[in-house]
Amino acid sequence: MPAIESGVNLSYVLLGTDGCHLCEEAATVVTQGAQGLDVTVYIDDIVNIENGVDIYGLRIPVFRHEISGEELDWPFTTKDVRQLFLKNEKGENS
Repeated sequence: MPAIESGVNLSYVLLGTDGCHLCEEAATVVTQGAQGLDVTVYIDDIVNIENGVDIYGLRIPVFRHEISGEELDWPFTTKDVRQLFLKNEKGENS
């Protein structure tokens, strides 16, 4: 089962903010997409990122691969998340 942590510097991040019900839904989708994979996702609040509200305020939740910079804007599916995990597991960064 994947771990979802807060504030850890890892390669996958779910960007959102407090009180965002879509962000809670996105966390469920990410967890389902990670089933059976050895991945860790951390959650970061856009208010903690420099210019985060300006960049992501209208887009959250956003699922991001920190190494490649690839992002999935909401709405994304379990299949979308799974494809991002598998693509980056193979080192096929875009």
